[in-house]
Amino acid sequence: MIAYEETLAELSAMKDEKYRVFNERIVNVPSGTSIGVRTPMLRDYAKKFVKREDFSFDELFQWPNDFYEIRLLKCLCVGYAKVPFAEKEELIEKCLPVIDGWGVCDLFCATLKEVEKHREEFLPNIERYIAMGTEFSQRFGYILLLGCYMEEEYLPVIFRLLGEAKTECYYTYMGAAWLLAEVLVKFYGEGVRYLKEGALDGRTKNKAIQKARESFRLTDEQKNYLKSLKN
Repeated sequence: MIAYEETLAELSAMKDEKYRVFNERIVNVPSGTSIGVRTPMLRDYAKKFVKREDFSFDELFQWPNDFYEIRLLKCLCVGYAKVPFAEKEELIEKCLPVIDGWGVCDLFCATLKEVEKHREEFLPNIERYIAMGTEFSQRFGYILLLGCYMEEEYLPVIFRLLGEAKTECYYTYMGAAWLLAEVLVKFYGEGVRYLKEGALDGRTKNKAIQKARESFRLTDEQKNYLKSLKN
């Protein structure tokens, strides 16, 4: 497989310095710890990289995690790999220590569309990630629920798992609020009942209400009622 240093050189050839400075602020990584490769270009690179005849996940996961793009590359390669789902589950597990920010977390989740075809099979993993109680294991679980499980039949699971959110952690708090906001938009009645009765803390419920009220998919009447439910 291509060496780590060669990969850095190839990625550096795609860098955009203005984008690097901008994106480091957006994804909240220390200055100088990213290369400056735009996400669509990194996605294209990952799709080709994982198809190389000499590609090896064992080698890839031994690389340092010093750069944002390398962390994201590892996750994207897992998302794009054409492997049996049982093997993909193991690879996803290896990515958990790599996820240390919302950018890597959410872009990885957006790449795991295959989970939608294996919802029941994968659900115990999500429950386990949330039970870990760490900021990004929980955010990872909540964003996957948002992207792959937003169906009425999974609402009881979503509500139960929201009750486990360690919302003192900022990115857990925002992930849980985003998930609940989407429930309010798509399943308004059930979401309102959860606002009144669910175990999630009031601050996070308030953030979910704020985010839901920003949606064009709710009526003014619904938005005004949600406002009345804020603590």
